[in-house]
Amino acid sequence: MDRPRLAILIPAFREAATIGKVVAAAREHGDVIVVDDASPDATAEQAAAAGAIVVRNERNRGYDGTLNRAFEEAVKRGYTHAVTMDADGEHDPALVGTFKTLLMGDGVALVLGVRPRKQRFAEIVMGLYVRLRFGVADILCGMKGYDLKLAVANDGFDHTNSIGTELAINSLRRGAGLRQVPVSGTRRQDAPRFDRLIRANLRIFAALGHIIRDDAKHLFGFAHRRAMKR
Repeated sequence: MDRPRLAILIPAFREAATIGKVVAAAREHGDVIVVDDASPDATAEQAAAAGAIVVRNERNRGYDGTLNRAFEEAVKRGYTHAVTMDADGEHDPALVGTFKTLLMGDGVALVLGVRPRKQRFAEIVMGLYVRLRFGVADILCGMKGYDLKLAVANDGFDHTNSIGTELAINSLRRGAGLRQVPVSGTRRQDAPRFDRLIRANLRIFAALGHIIRDDAKHLFGFAHRRAMKR
């Protein structure tokens, strides 16, 4: 039987200043796959120089599209588990070791990071709903750990532009075991690369609307099936 293998998946866009240090530290815990989202700077070169497996998008695909590519690459290469993290140093790479122990040592299928603060108003609103519905403290934290069987069961990472939440939410609906881990790191001083403030809030509200619609369909279907059995 093959030994479990961990891939650390990092989506990156214009992160040449930080990606090398992040990759070097993360490689202490597993193989690093960086998907460069058609950056105009030296992001890809810096990641490769630090020892990452680098995949480059020919055109800009955004956060979810870039992580889709990362998960496809990890599954294709035969990895059994994955941890996602940001390229800007906001997530401490040393925490990958904790995620790895929970995933591969303790057999937890889904490990979710919890940041010390929310950054946007829409995150607070979405966080309240998801906490009440699923018991998750910070569904939008970019540092998450997965048994890659979850991605296979979901037929990929994302189909709905969910800002990195679809696979986790659908896995919880399917009964995946969950652990939550406080995460920290260096808070970036400039604007996030993948989305600006107003657009990011709108995308978060759109993702929340999709979750609520799916929950309503699930609850309606459950009620219908229960009524049919009477």
